[in-house]
Amino acid sequence: MSIGDQLARSKAAAAIDRAHAAGRTALIGYLPAGYPDVQSTIEAGVAMARNGVDLIEIGVPYSDPVMDGPVIQAATTEALANGFKVSSVFDVVAGITAVSEVAVLVMTYWNPVMQMGVREFAERLAAAGGAGLITPDLIPDEAAEWLAASDEFGLDRVFLVAPSSSPERLASTVAASRGFVYAVSVMGVTGTRQNVSSSAQSLVEKTRQAGAQRVCVGLGVSHAGHVREIGSYADGVIVGTALVAAIRDGGVAAVAHLTEELSAGTPRETLAETPRQFPEGQ
Repeated sequence: MSIGDQLARSKAAAAIDRAHAAGRTALIGYLPAGYPDVQSTIEAGVAMARNGVDLIEIGVPYSDPVMDGPVIQAATTEALANGFKVSSVFDVVAGITAVSEVAVLVMTYWNPVMQMGVREFAERLAAAGGAGLITPDLIPDEAAEWLAASDEFGLDRVFLVAPSSSPERLASTVAASRGFVYAVSVMGVTGTRQNVSSSAQSLVEKTRQAGAQRVCVGLGVSHAGHVREIGSYADGVIVGTALVAAIRDGGVAAVAHLTEELSAGTPRETLAETPRQFPEGQ
């Protein structure tokens, strides 16, 4: 299979483009695998897909989650204490993709992938129906093995940019990414916030100027107003902590309810009138 063919089948890009064609900002929801248990993660993921989410991020619990806020840290710590194994993330992905068309990405620190073996991880993720990886602590300069494996198995690779990213770093990240570029709207760890960082729009604009065709914004999104605000300039809105708190406090039903509320912020009249046109899958 050529790299061109792999680009054309980008699941993340296709999901974002379908949302845009329908006049919506893409809604992306995050849940940690194995919290409170594997089956609950699957059921919550399916509930998100049925209530307005276009893409799902499934996080791999990690013992040193330096970028995660207290809510996600507590959830991943509990999952690990309950015996979560990295290989179970493929069960979660397969459980969601078996009953839903939603694109499912795995978000993971790089060490668990290296421990399993980069090619084996990629092969198992593709076999489970996964779309690709989001790698918050991996930079393109150090990602040669992952770039090769993702090309081999047709997987998306989502790298992060931040307000501190230099023009050179933005350019290299955009060039290496497939599916979308993940824009971290504030510096520091994750967590819900009352106001979305004012640096987010500037970062999206700079990332577009560096050549990105799809930029999604995460960190701090907790209600439909945030989704609507970010959707005025970004291609997708990523929600994490608020959904983890929902499953913690009210289980799968609470996740479904919050997803439905968040999706109310996705309609965009400007997109409906002038949908963005991209080459398929890029």
